Amino acid sequence: MESLLALFSDPTAWAALIALVVMEVVLGIDNLVFISILSNKLPEEQRARARKVGIGLALGMRLLLLSMIAWLVGLTAVVFDLGITGPLNDYGQPAFETAFSWRDLILVAGGLFLIWKATKEIHHNVDATPSDDLLDKKQVAAITFGSAIVQIILLDMVFSIDSILTAVGMTDNLAVMIIAVLAAVGAMVLAADPLANFIARNPTVVMLALGFLLMIGAVLIADGFGVHVPKGYIYAAMGFSVLVELLNMLSRRAQQRKGEKH
Repeated sequence: MESLLALFSDPTAWAALIALVVMEVVLGIDNLVFISILSNKLPEEQRARARKVGIGLALGMRLLLLSMIAWLVGLTAVVFDLGITGPLNDYGQPAFETAFSWRDLILVAGGLFLIWKATKEIHHNVDATPSDDLLDKKQVAAITFGSAIVQIILLDMVFSIDSILTAVGMTDNLAVMIIAVLAAVGAMVLAADPLANFIARNPTVVMLALGFLLMIGAVLIADGFGVHVPKGYIYAAMGFSVLVELLNMLSRRAQQRKGEKH
């Protein structure tokens, strides 16, 4: 207890904690958008439960990985090298890496899964066809719920590994990392239902969110190949897109009110 109090009497520890909380919350947005889109495809009575399970799994996976930091850091060791000399960038360095670690392979697999899932959902939204399935509704709902949880687990693993490895790069203090993870997951719990309901009420936001998932999937694949895209650029672009969509929504509502008056 005394060592913990001594830790948080250090201003550098507070600075690391604040920076890490902000980073974990920002990285958790991707996870939360995916959970919201999946849960909204379930029957209404199952949506809240799916979101709680998904966020609970995200918390459990992050805490488990924190307890296995030595093993997790080992995931960055090179597993194999293709030995291919790629094109050089402006700094005379290879534009992408051909030496892959387990972390790289997980990021590439997660990125491919995100792109596949987002593309499939975009196709479903653009060219939706009524289902002729004759199975009982309860059975269909159960299968859908199980499928949603499996997909959430897969993406939770990818986002959790990326999140914890980033945290390890920012601080070597386990207590700071645990507090930051708990704070970020707490923010996810508070934002889960409002975000999911907002997405469900606004179909155009669904397409925007799926576009975000496509972009995040591409960034994960690029990261796996050693092409590191600054996260600030990604989230600045996402924020600008959200702002434009909010302006479009306000414009549509204003036009709708004018039409109702006339």
